[in-house]
Amino acid sequence: MPLYGGVEGGGTKFVCAVGSGPGQMIDELRFPTTTPDETLGKVVSFFRKYMSAPQRLEGLGVATFGPIDPVVGSSTYGRILATPKAGWANCDIVGILAKELRLPIAFDTDVNGAALSEAKWGAGQNCGSVLYITIGTGIGGGFYTQGGVLHGLLHPEMGHIMMPHDRQKDPFAGSCPFHGDCFEGLASGPAIEKRWGQKAETLPADHPAWDIETDHIANALVTYIVTLSPQKIILGGGVAQQSHILPIVRSKVQKLLNGYVQSGNVTTESIEDYIVLPGLGNQAGVLGALALAMFAS
Repeated sequence: MPLYGGVEGGGTKFVCAVGSGPGQMIDELRFPTTTPDETLGKVVSFFRKYMSAPQRLEGLGVATFGPIDPVVGSSTYGRILATPKAGWANCDIVGILAKELRLPIAFDTDVNGAALSEAKWGAGQNCGSVLYITIGTGIGGGFYTQGGVLHGLLHPEMGHIMMPHDRQKDPFAGSCPFHGDCFEGLASGPAIEKRWGQKAETLPADHPAWDIETDHIANALVTYIVTLSPQKIILGGGVAQQSHILPIVRSKVQKLLNGYVQSGNVTTESIEDYIVLPGLGNQAGVLGALALAMFAS
């Protein structure tokens, strides 16, 4: 069976893996994200042993935090762009890895990779379009449609849509260094911590934070539903994994849609199967990187 390499590049940790799909992983390494030189040096070291037979890789997929340039032929293709992650702006990830590993490399966002893996192996199987949203240290979205993931000028930046903001209910100004109270600025993990003075995972289920948080998530999902019309919505990331918020988000989405979207997917009986958690759990990202490599080969 052909082997592929996958790199899930996160703002807090990197995951490297070798395999050919779920249940077919033969090696994996996780380590903190530090400087580009140190982090990518560990990536190169991990994959070097798979550069020759009998376990030579067919290709490498890199699914990373952004913003990035995934447009082949662009002067900045393969690079991290204007990220707030210190030291990573303009990092030429593809150039560095291609020079050291001499492998075909597929490059995309971590959320586009996750959308692809969930469509191929996870909760989005048999769906023509799958929206994957991660809500954690940052907020991002990937969209699978017509057999591939969505690109345009660059890639979707779903965490940076501007949101309806009831400042009486939620006077928090937002934490995004670029846009203030965009979706990420209002609802990411750091936004929750800055607003309430403690991390999301330490807040009890009856804390007023969750009413505000689910308002923002539901407003964003309704925007995506009426613009992209996804057949499945998958919520990943640490904040979205709080077990008590998913039923509230589903209910608020229905109220905001107010019967406008005439699809069986958003009825009370079926919305539990429409807005769901990742079928691949915390493996969605690294499997997305593998899927990128497989689709590109």
